[in-house]
Amino acid sequence: MATARKRLAICIRNAGYEASLERRKIYQVLPDARASRRELIRVIDESGEDYLYPEAYFAPISLPQPLRKAVLAAA
Repeated sequence: MATARKRLAICIRNAGYEASLERRKIYQVLPDARASRRELIRVIDESGEDYLYPEAYFAPISLPQPLRKAVLAAA
């Protein structure tokens, strides 16, 4: 199932990125091994574009399947 492979993270910090990141908001994470080696995370924002931010600004989350589907459908 496609939704099972998509990772989600919640923004816990946005210093320096206040215009781009919203604290307590759930973001879809895209895999990016190269960025990860540099302690960065690639997330999709409201515009549908993906950008790199510090990994420390996010915490990975796991949601029950019905809620996960609803969050991904709203994205």
